[in-house]
Amino acid sequence: MSLDPDRLQQLADQFLSVLNRLEPLLPQAIEPDWDSAVAFRWRRRSSGLGWQSWLQPVRHRSAISLDDLQNIDEAKRLIERNTRQFVQGRPANNVLLTGSRGTGKSSLIKACLNAHADEGLRLIEVDKADLVDLPDIVDLVAERPEKFIVFCDDLSFEEGEAGYKAMKVALDGSIAAASDNVLIYATSNRRHLMPEKMSENLAAVHTEDGEIHPGETSEEKISLSERFGLWVNFYPFRQDDYLTVVGHWLTHFGCSAKQIEDARGDALRWALERGSRSGRVAWQFARDWAGSHVPAKSPRSASKSARAKPARPGKAGKPAAGTR
Repeated sequence: MSLDPDRLQQLADQFLSVLNRLEPLLPQAIEPDWDSAVAFRWRRRSSGLGWQSWLQPVRHRSAISLDDLQNIDEAKRLIERNTRQFVQGRPANNVLLTGSRGTGKSSLIKACLNAHADEGLRLIEVDKADLVDLPDIVDLVAERPEKFIVFCDDLSFEEGEAGYKAMKVALDGSIAAASDNVLIYATSNRRHLMPEKMSENLAAVHTEDGEIHPGETSEEKISLSERFGLWVNFYPFRQDDYLTVVGHWLTHFGCSAKQIEDARGDALRWALERGSRSGRVAWQFARDWAGSHVPAKSPRSASKSARAKPARPGKAGKPAAGTR
């Protein structure tokens, strides 16, 4: 039995109408505006029929420079050298930055971006929850002429998290060759990115129900960190290092040498109250102390100063030297 042609056309029109209504619900590929920024964030959004992902340009990025980072000279040398090799098209490694909080891990990556952005370096920040999209991110930028650092901050995993496997595959474990224009830089307070429990050692007993090869559990836990080619460790600041960073930022906020000397005792008390001597603590103290001791500029004088010497974009919001 054949259908009437008019009836077929009517059904086709109805089907097309349904598709047009469903189209806005389907995940859409959003082409990034590559010329709008040098730093991007990977975003994910749930739609009616799946997840939609895209790169969001960062319009106002941190203006931290390598010179602003004090007392982490060896770490700075290693990471800047690796980044320079990458930008110049020479072999370079994925990097894992670990150690004490507030000592400059994240700031160093941002400073490297600022140092090499004019040479084609770009940065993509990815949250831990979105690491399952790493293969899509690599595919998205693989044909671009720029060099991309995929930046994962405060990285750590618990048992069974999907991002753990995705990160291992992206670093070294896929049948596809790694892209020459993508590196992964990750920061963490954990050396092996996963919690290591005393109970795991206690469980390593030879019983009828015990694991035959208990050492393989530990090997699995450290296998991710070993896929980073370059490990860079950060250590707590000594008192003199901390005071040097405090002086740097007080100078940045317009304090005189005498004011910096007068602030030493307050700076040490500030660090003692927080239980940490780090670049982040030094930056926070300098903001507090300078804000209460340095006279504010009048709107008129500030306007004259701005006309005489325009400030670099984002400098007022510059993050602390040595912050994580």
